[in-house]
Amino acid sequence: MSNIYKAFENKKAFIPFFTCGDPDLETTEAAVRQAVKNGAALIELGIPFSDPTAEGPVIQGANLRALSGGVTTDKVFDTVRRLRKDVTVPFVFMTYSNVVFSYGAEKFLSLCADTGIDGIILADLPFEEKEEFQSCCDKYGVDLISLIAPTSENRIAMIAKQAQGFIYVVSSLGVTGVRSEIRTDLKSIIDVIRQNTTVPCAIGFGISTPEQARDMAQIADGVIVGSAIIKLIEQHGKASPEYVGKYVKQMVEAVNEA
Repeated sequence: MSNIYKAFENKKAFIPFFTCGDPDLETTEAAVRQAVKNGAALIELGIPFSDPTAEGPVIQGANLRALSGGVTTDKVFDTVRRLRKDVTVPFVFMTYSNVVFSYGAEKFLSLCADTGIDGIILADLPFEEKEEFQSCCDKYGVDLISLIAPTSENRIAMIAKQAQGFIYVVSSLGVTGVRSEIRTDLKSIIDVIRQNTTVPCAIGFGISTPEQARDMAQIADGVIVGSAIIKLIEQHGKASPEYVGKYVKQMVEAVNEA
């Protein structure tokens, strides 16, 4: 059984997202540790990329800050090694196909296995083209995590049947970012997922408040938050881990109330 399942065992999972190296890698490490200390069940680590097509302006800004600070994929792997000395919750990379392709899929995924990365999300990888990476992921025991969006429609069952780790349910059309209201009929999407797999599903995109997190956790197994955390980091810089910890604590409590 995948290590990722542990994040969802007997509880709803709160999953924070961090762009590695924003504002620097030391702050990323400290923020991750604060998130875990305050109840985060799984951590999503973004590998900075120069053209993050699925991201809104907040996470795009984080990518640019990290890249201008000299963050590379190798340095991100070094960060994971340091975190793994004391952090045991599952880690998932969120990045783009070109990052893995240009690094070399075999080399990238073998390093994922060596450093303790449990899964990867490739935001721009169409389901129909996932075999390009799937065999390599299987070889190294890294879950290739599928996304299901409101536009997936009649493909939801097909994607769910082949899912690994957890399913990332995209709450809204468009790019990442805080939304005041989520209007998608997510319950019907999750009903179809549950009819086709026992793999847990977590909702992301647009969630920022405890109320939203509680609502989403009532229909899903977990809640993912990125932009709201990146905003805190942008606002507080090197002092942000303390603020991230307090925010995560609030969100974990809200998710557990669902």
